[in-house]
Amino acid sequence: MSGSISAASVEETLKDFWATRPRRPHDGRKIAGVAAGIAQRYQIDPVIVRVAFVAMALCNGAGVLIYLLGWLLLAQADDEVSAAEALLGRGRSSTPTALTVLLGLAVVPATGFFVDGGFTMVGGVLLSVGAIYLLHRGRGQLNRPEPAVAFGAGAYGAEQGVGVGDGSGGKVSTEEQTTERVTPPAWDPLGAAPFAWDLPEPGRPPEPVAASPAPVVARRPGSRVGLATFGASLVVLAGSLVASSYSDWFHAQHVLGLLVAVLGAGMVLGSLRGNGGRGLIWLVVPLSVVGVVLTSVDFDVDAKQMGSTRDKPAAVADVKDRYTASVGEVELDLTALPNSGSVTTAVEVGLGSARVRVPADADVTVNCRTDLGSVRCLGRESDGEGRHEEVTDHGTDGPGGLEVVLDVRTDLGEVEVSRG
Repeated sequence: MSGSISAASVEETLKDFWATRPRRPHDGRKIAGVAAGIAQRYQIDPVIVRVAFVAMALCNGAGVLIYLLGWLLLAQADDEVSAAEALLGRGRSSTPTALTVLLGLAVVPATGFFVDGGFTMVGGVLLSVGAIYLLHRGRGQLNRPEPAVAFGAGAYGAEQGVGVGDGSGGKVSTEEQTTERVTPPAWDPLGAAPFAWDLPEPGRPPEPVAASPAPVVARRPGSRVGLATFGASLVVLAGSLVASSYSDWFHAQHVLGLLVAVLGAGMVLGSLRGNGGRGLIWLVVPLSVVGVVLTSVDFDVDAKQMGSTRDKPAAVADVKDRYTASVGEVELDLTALPNSGSVTTAVEVGLGSARVRVPADADVTVNCRTDLGSVRCLGRESDGEGRHEEVTDHGTDGPGGLEVVLDVRTDLGEVEVSRG
């Protein structure tokens, strides 16, 4: 169906991307030419590609892993094959063997970071693959390499055949020429035009062309890659359950990350080999959604609640030790407290915002952090992943007076500490 996206179309698009994948140019590169090659292949601004790599690098280094793989798997403009393929003896590459080995070794810690980074990096890699798929689907017809120089063809694998009329010296030998006609045809009984005797008789009906047999549609064999990948995911799941008894690392988020990584690798391998693995998408999508939810929201916060919490205590004794919300916002106003004594409290929000106002002349020591979001902490501001600010401020009157110690944090959202 036109315009629809099916598992078969995804597989065909990824296979076509691999067959016509970009080449790394010598001009316009900043490091290895991966971003410049993608920009040239799809005729887009290379700045956009570089910004995308930087954004993916913030997903626990997913952009770094993708760039290293591009360096290994994309050939330079004048090379026969990529550096990784040259290492396997499939052609010539100008990348030194030592550098290729070092790049391969660099992928190993990057992949380990992929596992240690949890689901954030898994999501970054899946987002990168999805972006490549959409880019090739929308602009893959632009600037396509010639078949003779496309990856996987020709000198990059194409067979060299002998053209029609080729032979020794490019000419047909005398023995191979057809014997000349000596009897005039019916349309030239006087033999006046022997140079045209090889033309067909006028009015002669064309020779019937035999009808070609109907094509036989071969039945697609069962997906061995899909079955093997599903089995590998079950082994990983069983191993993770056993390992969880010995290590705290194997909690739900990391186990889901491992499963999605295995299933995603199986889908890529199945697409490249052309023998299935498309059905794994029905496992990858729901596991990804569950993993993102588990990673974004902290379900271990004490006194979980939904909605908003607001408090404005008037005495030091009225300040609670902890203010929490699983989803929503917490607003704590300490400006009504007297200018003496000491207050220590924490504000924790899973998904939402945490805002605290402190007196203008209080001595404040505050620890602000968010796993993903923004921090506004007594004049210090930052946005992004893993933001953390520690501030000690004595207020407008200098040291002395009310002492306030705060720990304000969110898993996903906004943290703000300001003076009243």
